[in-house]
Amino acid sequence: MPESVKHILVIRLSAMGDVAMTVPVLRALIDQNPDVKITVLTRAFFMPFFEGLKNVDVVEADVKGQHKGLFGLYKLARQLNKKQRFYAVADLHSVLRSKLLKKFIRCKRFVSIDKGRKEKKALVSGTVFKPLKTTHERYADVFRTLGYTVDLTQPRFPEPRKLQLKGLPEKDRPWIGVAPFAAHPGKMYPLEFMVEVIKTLSETYQIFLFGAEGEEEAKLNEIAHSFDNCTNLAGQISFHEELDLISNLDVMLSMDSGNAHIAAMYGVKVVTIWGVTHPYAGFAPFNQPEDYCLLADRHKYPLIPTSIYGNKCPEEYIQAAGSIPSEKIVEKIKAIV
Repeated sequence: MPESVKHILVIRLSAMGDVAMTVPVLRALIDQNPDVKITVLTRAFFMPFFEGLKNVDVVEADVKGQHKGLFGLYKLARQLNKKQRFYAVADLHSVLRSKLLKKFIRCKRFVSIDKGRKEKKALVSGTVFKPLKTTHERYADVFRTLGYTVDLTQPRFPEPRKLQLKGLPEKDRPWIGVAPFAAHPGKMYPLEFMVEVIKTLSETYQIFLFGAEGEEEAKLNEIAHSFDNCTNLAGQISFHEELDLISNLDVMLSMDSGNAHIAAMYGVKVVTIWGVTHPYAGFAPFNQPEDYCLLADRHKYPLIPTSIYGNKCPEEYIQAAGSIPSEKIVEKIKAIV
């Protein structure tokens, strides 16, 4: 590698949405700074996110296996040190694991993300209610601190990935993805209301349902069998194939969850439903208009956001997302398509 090329190690181990949010930032960094080489350290499951990014390699962090614990992190650092002496380490995670790992990596420049914990605490407590810096901008700030230009206002997106799946319906109508689940109940639109949304949309569009294997898969199978033009993908295809299909969607309808960020990193239009979380915390999908975020009624639920990640939710707020009329969701998607 020529000396003029600066090699940066980027650390972001989890979670799915947070890792997906790094992709448009790294694309902008590489496009605007061709003298940069990136190695991303993340979990193996997320490695397909970075396919097609020039000057970007990905290294697996097996934090539940060979890289578990202090000795495992030391082993991982030794592997990284053999790979390359890094110009800088950009810690986009900033948790105990990444902080310990940095102690073993040979490098003189370490920059960590400012997560804005104080501002987020004020937002959740109700002290202030205003938009905070987006996570994408917080990621970009790490590279700006290293002296690089990272302008996110004119993003470039890849072409849709080639579909290898057999048996897909013809694209004779717009394709709409629907991901109705989230990690916490307070972030979800009531499923009985979502069924009404899917029923109406399937009359005009081809619907693809996204979720996890098991319980979510079973519920989505039942929905898919109830309507024409509705296909359940949960448990049916690989994650790689799922990414291929998401990149070919016309619109993704998602909760405040990882599927929203995956679709956004491909430049797909994303409509998000927000329950007890709020886009002011900085986790809205990348490059989406503000009105694509459909919000719960804060007159009825004035404590929103009850937490940044939706893990803290008063019992009476669990159905908060249900204050969004299903007709409003349908109208928004029809307007976009």
